[in-house]
Amino acid sequence: MKLFCCSCDKSLLLWTLMLQLLLFKNVICAEGINNCKLLYESKSDWKILKQLEPLVGKNFSVVNTTAGESYTYVFQLCGDAGGVPGAGIIQVDSKGDAKKTTVIGMYNATQAFGGDDLMMLIYQNGEAYDSHCSKENRRAFVMISCNRDKVGQLEVLLEERERQQDCFYLFKLESSSICPALPSGLSTGSILLIIMICFLAIYLVGGFLYQRLIVGAKGVEQFPNHNFWVEVGNLSADGCDFVCRSRSREEPSAYTGLPSEPVEEEPEERDDHLLPM
Repeated sequence: MKLFCCSCDKSLLLWTLMLQLLLFKNVICAEGINNCKLLYESKSDWKILKQLEPLVGKNFSVVNTTAGESYTYVFQLCGDAGGVPGAGIIQVDSKGDAKKTTVIGMYNATQAFGGDDLMMLIYQNGEAYDSHCSKENRRAFVMISCNRDKVGQLEVLLEERERQQDCFYLFKLESSSICPALPSGLSTGSILLIIMICFLAIYLVGGFLYQRLIVGAKGVEQFPNHNFWVEVGNLSADGCDFVCRSRSREEPSAYTGLPSEPVEEEPEERDDHLLPM
C-alpha cells in the first residue's frame, strides 16, 4: 500500500513539474515578444515579430576576424544580448584585454518586415561611432531566412562605416524554426483515388473469400457478384450496339433464304372427268 502511494506521489509531482515548465516557457516567449518596442507602431511589424517567436530567449553569436580585428557579435530577439540590458545586438572586442562591449542596436527601437520565409529585423539607437559616419548612432539589419538544415547560424555580411551617414551592420541568420509548415504531398484527387482503390481491393478480396469459403464456389464463380457483372457486360454491349449502330432494326431484309423445313407438296387436282368420253 505504501509503495502504491509513493508511486502516485511521484507521478503527480512529475506532471506538476511538466505543467510548470510549459507555463514558464509560454510566459517567457510572451514577455520576449512584448519586450520589443517598435520605432513606428505597425500591425504588420508585430505580425513579423510573432512569426519570429520561436527565436525568443536564444543568444546567437559569431566571431568575425578581418584586417587584424577580431570581434564577437551576439544577437538576441527582443532580449538582452549577452546580458547587456536593452541591447539587441552587441559587439565584443575579442583581442583586447578589457573585452570592450559596444551596443550596436537596441530592441526598444525595432522595425520588422518581410514575408513567410525571409524577414528583416532592424535594431536602431545603438552607441554612437567614435569617428566614423559623422558620429551617428549605430544600427543593425538582421536578415532572417528559413533553412531546414540549419539551426540558428549567425553570419556577418557587411559593416558599412565609410559613409558620412546612414551606416549599418548587416547580419544573416538562418534557422529552421521559422520555416512554414510543408504542404501535404497528396492532392485531393490523389487521396480520393487511394480511397477508391482500397475499397475495390477490400471488395474483391472479401468477396472472393466469401464465395470460396462460405458459398463453396469454384472457378470464375468465385468472383464476387459474378452473375451481376456478366449481365452488366451484356447490357453494355447491347447499349453500345443500340447507340452506335446506324442501321435501322425495322428495315426488311433484301434477301429471303429458303426455309429450313421441307415444303409439303399440294395434292394435284386431276380434271380427267371433264373430258368427253
